[in-house]
Amino acid sequence: MTKGKQGFVDERQMSLLELLQQERTERQEQAPGRLCCSTRLKAAVAAAVKAAPKSREMLADEMAALTGQAVTVHNLNSWIAESHPHRLPAELLPALCQATGNTEPLRVLAETAGIYTLPGVDALRAEVQKLREDEQKISRERRRRELFLKELER
Repeated sequence: MTKGKQGFVDERQMSLLELLQQERTERQEQAPGRLCCSTRLKAAVAAAVKAAPKSREMLADEMAALTGQAVTVHNLNSWIAESHPHRLPAELLPALCQATGNTEPLRVLAETAGIYTLPGVDALRAEVQKLREDEQKISRERRRRELFLKELER
């Protein structure tokens, strides 16, 4: 054993707990069916229809007008009934969200894909905040370079 190496801990080395957590995460990311969200999506669609201030007939009519496709109350009922295997076609999802005033079904799909959604105003606020953070980062970098330049000029 060398005397200089005793008690040395490399801060970059992962702990056993971190290693086990990483392995578990990697297994989950590779698990078959990890992106299956049909149950959650169907529940979100049913909740959106149920909470909508409009009748199902009005929702179907509005969705048909928004998409230019035939959408009937029978379609709507079959998409949300637990006993039916039918699913809402993805191209009709934005129309359902707009007709019901509920974006939860779209959020379920987006988050399953690893994307997080924000309503328009909140998205703009997030962009403004991101610009502020970028400005602060650029300002810090500029200051670091100015200090380094002063040191070089001495």
